Amino acid sequence: MGLLDRFKRDDSGSEPAAARPEMTEKGREYAIAKRHGDRKTANRLMRELSEASPEDMGAFAAGRDSYNAIPPAYKKPRRRRTT
Repeated sequence: MGLLDRFKRDDSGSEPAAARPEMTEKGREYAIAKRHGDRKTANRLMRELSEASPEDMGAFAAGRDSYNAIPPAYKKPRRRRTT
């Protein structure tokens, strides 16, 4: 087992994203909206996605998952009041 054997990537999920880059971008926008609590944008994107083909859904999911793989830059503060 070599050192670089651990770093091999499975590129089987990248095919749908390459087919429809605009749907991949919509998936990223959706993930950003969900992370930041922007319900208006998330709902708009889901309405646009309701008439999409299965290939488009795969590209959308690939974009969403690629953004969700990035950890948040900061944690939300816990503001509990003690009395």
